[in-house]
Amino acid sequence: MNFSQTGKTEHSNFCYESENSSCLKLVYPGTTRIPLYVFFVAIIFLTVCGNLLVIVSIAHFKKLHTPTNYLVLSLAVADFLLGAVIMPPSMVRTIETCWYFGDVFCKIHSSTDVMLSTASILNLSFISIDRYYAVCQPLHYQTKITTCATVTMIIVCWSVSAFVGFGMIFLELNILGIEDFYYENVACVGGCVLFQTQASSSVSSILSFYIPGFIMLVIYQKIFHVAQKQARSIHSIACNNVNSEKSKMERKATKTLAIVMGVFLSCWLPFFVCNIIDPIINYSVPPLLFDTLVWIGYFNSTFNPIVYAFFYSWFRKAFKMIIFGEIFQAYSSRTKIQAES
Repeated sequence: MNFSQTGKTEHSNFCYESENSSCLKLVYPGTTRIPLYVFFVAIIFLTVCGNLLVIVSIAHFKKLHTPTNYLVLSLAVADFLLGAVIMPPSMVRTIETCWYFGDVFCKIHSSTDVMLSTASILNLSFISIDRYYAVCQPLHYQTKITTCATVTMIIVCWSVSAFVGFGMIFLELNILGIEDFYYENVACVGGCVLFQTQASSSVSSILSFYIPGFIMLVIYQKIFHVAQKQARSIHSIACNNVNSEKSKMERKATKTLAIVMGVFLSCWLPFFVCNIIDPIINYSVPPLLFDTLVWIGYFNSTFNPIVYAFFYSWFRKAFKMIIFGEIFQAYSSRTKIQAES
């Protein structure tokens, strides 16, 4: 974070030299800036293209129009938007150490960032609920997890995320009670940071990460327990091939989605721990470390399509058809894409 400008020297670099209240600017040498730009551009490219492939695959192939895949589609949209809208300005801010896009866009960028991050974890929460019914209550799955129910989940997910993201920042709930301190000691021209009070960081982190994450862990623990029990039962009795194969597919899908959740928690947990601790230790976390943890969280959006490609045969098959342009052929949307794996 860029705090008050006390301690400036005439040799300091500023984001805006003509502004008395300009933020300090850290100038990286060219040997550092160029590799950083190459690295971040590669990450953005992989994030956008990978999630776009998931979106096109599920939207195009009718065999993939299932409740679970609608939730995966919603998750991919959040990840795609994070890569296309949030990462590029964040890349410039990280490398140039200044924000050159104005205060209004700063608020929009920060709000959208919070919204998409919240949408990701809420989507994963609903996906875990979908998997719970598929594995633990398969007889009720078709009646409980309908297309209408899935659409309702997605609407709730994005509505709550938009309210949290835009409501907190545009209503300035994140600096409630310390407005004077923020504008006198933190805010500066050329800076764009999400500054939060201890109460704001704790409440937002608990609501957006810790509670949903705990719920998902409990649900997946229950799912794995039931899946193992089902596997032992199938192994001990002579089940027909259809039921056995169906159970195998459900267990594999559950394992894959659990890995997606695990990747998410691994990427975002360091940031949310730091987000709670930083106000307690008087905002002494180095800005570079804080920014690094944010990017580690962003990388989750890059990893999800890789997980799909590695574990889902339907994604690999759809990927090949998209790359070779086969989706433009007549009736390609009716291709039997839900291949066995």
